[in-house]
Amino acid sequence: MKKTAIALLALLASGASLAATPWQKITQPVAGSPQSIGAFSNGCIVGAQPLPLQSDSWQVMRTDQRRYFGHPDLLLFIQRLGSQVHSLGLGTLLIGDMGMPAGGRFNGGHASHQTGLDVDIFLQLPKARWSAAQLLKPQALDLVAADGKNVVPSLWSKDIFSLIKLAANDNDVTRIFVNPAIKKQLCLDAGSDRDWLRKVRPWFQHRAHMHVRLRCPADSLECIDQPPPPPGDGCGYELQSWFEPASPGTTKPEKKRPPVLPPSCQALLDEHLL
Repeated sequence: MKKTAIALLALLASGASLAATPWQKITQPVAGSPQSIGAFSNGCIVGAQPLPLQSDSWQVMRTDQRRYFGHPDLLLFIQRLGSQVHSLGLGTLLIGDMGMPAGGRFNGGHASHQTGLDVDIFLQLPKARWSAAQLLKPQALDLVAADGKNVVPSLWSKDIFSLIKLAANDNDVTRIFVNPAIKKQLCLDAGSDRDWLRKVRPWFQHRAHMHVRLRCPADSLECIDQPPPPPGDGCGYELQSWFEPASPGTTKPEKKRPPVLPPSCQALLDEHLL
């Protein structure tokens, strides 16, 4: 599929999610053994847990939106990554959207983040703690230059490179989405150690944060994983194609209806919204 068509699909998905969703009405996690159910863009979670808001290793942004819930595996990943970053003296993680208490579709900003296995992490590593006001209304740092093909040299740093590499080397991580320009810079900086680059996938936007996705937990039998990324480091034509102009005649895709919820997620909604 041409890149323009994919972009339009992403915009349609984002626009469709602007209306309020019933998942917002569930304000507490659903009791039960942790289970990620369905696909990353069409699912829910039982037994989600909140990420602790107080930590020396991370800071949670926009807590008023209550999007800091996830599967215990996601919390453990954030704890691991935060500890690594902290012990290396790189700073503290800035945690953005994870998921809602029962997962499900947000009312804006994402099509995924529905099964408690996704987290957005800002590509900034502040050494000092941010104030409560800064965390409620964070200022994203756009790392991508105006040409859309390169990072801003004065904003790119080896610490950000290290942050992304540390996350990609975690065994539970299957994908990390970043802007194509950021992926390009990672390819340039990686040297001979390149296996981890396979997990770093170019995607629209993602100019100031990385979106980290974990594998389905082994005991979440209704969780639907994505196929593995293609072999190789993804630094060749696959990446270059993101910077090529759209082919003439690219047409706008038809608007699709939202997918049907997995039966277990529909049953969860029916039970908790009666």
